[in-house]
Parts: sequence; structure tokens; C-alpha cells
Amino acid sequence: MAAEIAEQPAAWRDLLTARAACTEVGDVIASRAPRFVQFVARGTSDHAALYAKYLVEIGLQIPAGMVSPSAVTVYGARPDLRDVLLIAVSQSGGSPDLVKSVEVGREQGALTLAITNNESSPLSDAAELHVDVRAGVEKSVAATKSYTSELLALYLVIAAWRGIDTSAADSLPDLGDHVLLASDALAEAAQKYRYAQRLLTTGRGYSYPTAREAALKLMETSYLTAQAFSGADLLHGPLATVDPQVPVLAVVPAGRGGDAMVPVIERLVERGADIFGVGAASSIAGLTGGVAIPDAPEELSPLLEIIPFQQMALHLSIARGEDPDTPRGLRKVTETL
Repeated sequence: MAAEIAEQPAAWRDLLTARAACTEVGDVIASRAPRFVQFVARGTSDHAALYAKYLVEIGLQIPAGMVSPSAVTVYGARPDLRDVLLIAVSQSGGSPDLVKSVEVGREQGALTLAITNNESSPLSDAAELHVDVRAGVEKSVAATKSYTSELLALYLVIAAWRGIDTSAADSLPDLGDHVLLASDALAEAAQKYRYAQRLLTTGRGYSYPTAREAALKLMETSYLTAQAFSGADLLHGPLATVDPQVPVLAVVPAGRGGDAMVPVIERLVERGADIFGVGAASSIAGLTGGVAIPDAPEELSPLLEIIPFQQMALHLSIARGEDPDTPRGLRKVTETL
């Protein structure tokens, strides 16, 4: 897991050199002019899909939603998907319920796109279009480099669909190298939280998927209960569960999403919460602890934000005497039906 976390900037560099494939797919989508976008995914890839949902709704102002695969695979639903773009996101491309969802979507008139870390898979075969995120073999069960490569691939495809320049992404690998240098600080934070049994993660906008992915990484590597909430939802009830014994991991980058977290942080401080932040230096200055990340365009910040949380999950698992590479009861490919 440590090696694969460190490989992320190199994986991004590789994908950026091959962005023409993403551009080609984006151009095809633009020519078809879909009126709605549906995403289907599981686990970590579900968080990548949620990130792309924000890209579509904000950048293209087209409605987007997340598919419930069981509607098709368990209940036999066959919705009318004419003029719909169905995007399936999966590291392995091997989950039967995702494959079935794409097959049915294509039969029902959708333009289908598979985003995978596997050039040849049942999912890529089922879809009309395919993008390989080129992250390379990932041995750790806990996905890291495949997740951020999915984010970058989705950004490049959607940017091409929008017809906008993607040169802003060129600085990401160097910024990622910089973020990786905070590993020692994360190891220290992990020692502090090693006895925690429950924690919360929170963020807004493009950073909400980061909060969800951070919670998943902590659960699957350290076996603690981690709940993710958007900053807005946190104030609608779950705030009552916060006290000084429940750490809160907050994503507060530069941009509108980070600005929207200001009143959330204020309420958490009122509750006496132990808040560990990842984001803009100015935003984490008054928190219990945190890691500053370099400023980047808000829609690209999630690639940088997640790295400190991946590192924390790694160090926390080791501090608790666990093996982050082989979480108990889990396999690399989860074949949900």
C-alpha cells in the first residue's frame, strides 16, 4: 500500500501523456449530446463516480445520478435510457452486477462508457466506449493509485466533452510529489488516533467524495467505524454525536467547497471536537492538527486531498497491529451480483 500511494504522481504523468484517448471519448460523447448522465460503481470507484457527478452537474449543468444496480440485477428493471450516458467505473471491470447494468443500459438505448484499470475486462467489453486509467497493477486490497487515476481519467473525459483546456492538470504530478512529503506528519497523527473506535469524516462539493473515500480506507484497513457526511448533512443531526472523544477528519481546500465548510468547522469547534484537517493552510491553521496541500483548481484538488488520508489509513493500520495490504475478509475483486 505504501508503494502504491507513492506511485500516484507517476501514474498521473503516464495518463496525461495518453490523454488523447480520453479526449477522443469526450468528443464522441459531445457528438451524442446526452440529456442525462448515470453512474454505476461500487466501493472506492463509487466515490470516483460521485466526484464525476459533480463535474457533470457543475461544469456541464446536466443532471446526473447514481444507479442502484439491484434495480436491474435483482428486480429486473429495464428503464428507458435513450439520450442517456451511462458511465461504469470499476478498477477490475469484473463485478457481474456492473457488467449486467451496462449490458442492460446499452440494450435500453444508453451510450455506455467503462472506466477501468484493466484494458481487457468483461465491463470494458460490455460498454461501447472504454478508457483505461493506466494505473498499473495494484497489489494492495485497499485501492489507492487506481482511485486517483480514475478521478483524473474522468476529469479528462468530461473536460473534453465540455471542450475546455486540460493543461491545468499538467501540474498535478509535481503537486502530488509535494503532498507525499507529509508522510511523517501522518504517521504521528496515526499514533494519536490509534485507540479511536469511531470517527467522522466530512467535506463539501468536490471534496465530499474525498471524505467518503477517506472513511472507507480507514474502515477497511483499521477496522474502526468511520462515517462520512457532507458538511451540510453533518449539521442535520449527526452533529449531536460529536464530542472530544470522536475525532473529525475534515477536508477544507481552497475554493467554494472549503469556504462552505467554515460554518461547519465553527459548529464542530463549539462541540469541542478534535478536528484534523486536510486542505488550504489558512483553513487548517486553527484546528487540532492537519496537513496543508498546495492550491490547485477546485475540481482537481480531490486528487491531492486523498493522499494524506491514504497515508493516515496506512500508518493507523500498522499502529494498530494490522496489515493494510490484506484486510481481513476482503479480496481485491469483489464480485457482487
